[in-house]
Amino acid sequence: MSDTSRTLLPEGLRDVLAPDAGYESAVIDRLKKSFAANGYVLVKPPLIEFEETLLAGMGTTLSQRIFRMLDPVSHRTLGVRADITPQIARMAATRLAGAPRPLRLMYAGQVLRVKGSQLEPERQFSQAGFELIGAEAGAADAEAIVVVAEALQALGVSDVTIDLGLPTLVPAILADQKPADAERLRAALDHKDVAEITAAGGKAGALLTTLVEASGPFDVANAKLAKAALPAAARAAWQGLVDVAEAVRKAAPTLALSVDTVENRGFEYHTGVTFSVFARGAQRELGRGGRYTLSQGGETATGATFFVDALMTVVPREEAGWTLFAPFGTPRSAIAAWQVKGWRVIAGLAKSKDDLAEAKRLGCTHVLAGEAAKEVST
Repeated sequence: MSDTSRTLLPEGLRDVLAPDAGYESAVIDRLKKSFAANGYVLVKPPLIEFEETLLAGMGTTLSQRIFRMLDPVSHRTLGVRADITPQIARMAATRLAGAPRPLRLMYAGQVLRVKGSQLEPERQFSQAGFELIGAEAGAADAEAIVVVAEALQALGVSDVTIDLGLPTLVPAILADQKPADAERLRAALDHKDVAEITAAGGKAGALLTTLVEASGPFDVANAKLAKAALPAAARAAWQGLVDVAEAVRKAAPTLALSVDTVENRGFEYHTGVTFSVFARGAQRELGRGGRYTLSQGGETATGATFFVDALMTVVPREEAGWTLFAPFGTPRSAIAAWQVKGWRVIAGLAKSKDDLAEAKRLGCTHVLAGEAAKEVST
């Protein structure tokens, strides 16, 4: 086997080199700072858990996404997390069951999935997010969206759109349908196949056609659905979304809101208002969130997860700063003095013939000449 072949990585996995690795870390740190400013505290669940706990409750939807292995210590099956939110739900329902509610937790870490997708080919990537647990009011759903918007603003991301969803709306409309008919209509909705929905006929078909046509800006959707003859359960669910949207607009009046009430893929364990995060220039969603129920005790929660690799494509990059080359023999006290000023300092480990050329070779912006920093010309 050649040296080159030994460096190949499995599909969907990659090395992250400088400066991207440092840039990703900085973005995550800035997200956590923004979450912390809203009262969220950091927790750190493990990368690997027993399979039965990783897939309990809301985690059951991830069964086909996790890597499994045998634990040589316990001889039980372990799973590598594919999503951190179910782990936060487990912690809230067990170790933090007695903590005051509402409980505000945040996290950041790596996840691993068995397969990527056409739009998301990566199998290992970073997540950063937060969960608001034990608050049932629509104000909590609105807070989650506003915290997301504020975090993006702090990162310098512009032209953000929050796409609101309601996975419970379609089931409420299809509640009286025969299982086979409901399954057929659900499949048609997933493909936005209005012709197939219309062919089904009846009140349900007409309402689902209205939902498809209402996808778009919130005001347009609200105007169309206000006139629709929704069943009582569906009407109550839609009003809940409207209440959340109005609360968000009050807190963030310039934030663009849109609606897609027929999309449920990616929101399999959610039980209320959901949202996806988009921004101009991004090829895919930056994150998603929404309301769900913890498996133990029926406690409800809401939250959001950012996909950091997608987020990095739209966050403006900051200047890396100055890097000073300190020739071999420079006292550590002198190096420390420059570091205190915020400089990165690379110390020479051997005497060089030309300190300026060595600084340039190592990618430094300046070289220490006496007590001054001399700029390295490019």
